[in-house]
Amino acid sequence: MELDAVSCLLDAGHVVIAGGGGGIPVVRGPDGSLRGVEAVVDKDATSALLAVALGADELIVTTGVERVAVGWGTPRQRDLDRLDAATAHRYLAAGEFPEGSMGPKIRASLDFLAAGGRSVLITSPRSLGRALTGATGTRIEATATPARAVVAAPARNTAGPRT
Repeated sequence: MELDAVSCLLDAGHVVIAGGGGGIPVVRGPDGSLRGVEAVVDKDATSALLAVALGADELIVTTGVERVAVGWGTPRQRDLDRLDAATAHRYLAAGEFPEGSMGPKIRASLDFLAAGGRSVLITSPRSLGRALTGATGTRIEATATPARAVVAAPARNTAGPRT
């Protein structure tokens, strides 16, 4: 709703925090007025939509874990360094990324890539600096690149990833 303001601030070199979980969800009526509605704002989808609207090449999604994993919390858990959109779609369809966990982040990532984004980086805030250098995190790209899986240590968060 404030895309011009966000864009102007970014162009001026500011770090902008927008689209978080606070505030009141609103819809625009036929006459252009805004009214509050009962809704839950999906921060991942909001971030992807904002990134697309701003013409961003890359979307960075922070979460409670360092890397995206398949087989989360099981003996077959594998942390993923890199995957392409088609593979992410397959894992999502197979139930590897459940709702209330990694599912919304993967869906938002795929939406961003489908709208023309180049890549998505998913990692924890604590690991972001290292992830930006490629040392950790999960990179999702629109097209296939050589994939590498890292075998994870036993899960530290037995309740599943925090969203």
